[in-house]
Amino acid sequence: MLTDEKINLLARVARTPHGDYAEGSTDRSILTLAASSYGSRPTDESTVPTGFDPLAAALFESIVEGAYIVATADGVFDEEERKVFERVVTASCGGAVPQRHIADLVADLADQLAEDGLDRRLSRLGESIVRREHGREVVRIAALIAQVSDDVSDVERSVLEKLAVACNLEPAEVDVALADVKKAIEG
Repeated sequence: MLTDEKINLLARVARTPHGDYAEGSTDRSILTLAASSYGSRPTDESTVPTGFDPLAAALFESIVEGAYIVATADGVFDEEERKVFERVVTASCGGAVPQRHIADLVADLADQLAEDGLDRRLSRLGESIVRREHGREVVRIAALIAQVSDDVSDVERSVLEKLAVACNLEPAEVDVALADVKKAIEG
C-alpha cells in the first residue's frame, strides 16, 4: 500500500512540467493543463463558455489510459490497486478533476480494455496523439505509474515500449522517461 507521502510525491512529479516543452510560458505540466479542461467539461446545466477544450480533454483521457494500461500490464488490478491508482491520478490533477470523475473514467477504461484488448486500445490511444510532446507526456506519466513499485517489471517495460510506438515515439523514449521519473522521485 502506498503512503499518502508517496502518493503526494508521485502527484508532484506528475504535475511538474518536463522536457523541451517545460521551457516556456507555463509552469504547469501538459497533464495539469489537460486535466483543467477535462474538469471543466460542461454538464447539462452548464452555460457556455466553460473553458472546456475537447482536444485537451481527449489528451487527458489518453494520458490516464496510458497509465492505466501500464498499471494493469501484469494482469492484476484488484480493488486496492484501483483505489490507489485513482488517488494518484486525482492528486496529480491538482484538484482539477473530482475523484468520482476519475473513478468513472477508470471504470470506462477497464471496460474498453476488456472489450477491445491491449493492441486495439494502444492503437486507438496512439490515433489521438498528434504532437510529439503529448506522446512523451503519455509515456512519462505511464512510466511514473510503473515506478510506483520501485521496480519496473519486464511486462510493464514491454507495454511501455508498445505505448511509445503507438504514440509515434522510439522505444528508447521509454528509457529516457523511466530515468527522468526515477531521478525526479529520488530528487
